[in-house]
Amino acid sequence: MPVMVNSVLPATARPHRPAPILICRKCLKRAANGRAIKRALKAELKALGRARGVKRPRIVMTGCFGICPKRAVTAASGATLARGEFLLLADDDQATAAAARLMARDI
Repeated sequence: MPVMVNSVLPATARPHRPAPILICRKCLKRAANGRAIKRALKAELKALGRARGVKRPRIVMTGCFGICPKRAVTAASGATLARGEFLLLADDDQATAAAARLMARDI
C-alpha cells in the first residue's frame, strides 16, 4: 500500500484490516485463564471476520488501562473507545459476545 507523504499535511493510511483490538497485558498475566481468553477471542474474531468477508483485526497488547478488574481481562477497540466503554472478559465463554461488540461498525 503506497502512502503519499505531503510536506504540509500529515499522511493518512488505511490498512486492509479492521481497527486493532486492544488487550491489557497486565490483566492477561493476572487472570488465571488469561491465555484461554486471548485464544478464544482470537478464534472468534477470525470466525467473525471470515463471516463478514474481511480479515480479522490484530490483537495488540497494551499497558494498563487503569480499570484493573479482579479475575478478568480488559479489552477495547476503536468502536468501544468512541462510546467510552471497555469490555471485561471473565472467561473464554464470553469471547463470542465480546468479538461482536469489539468489531461493531456503528459508533
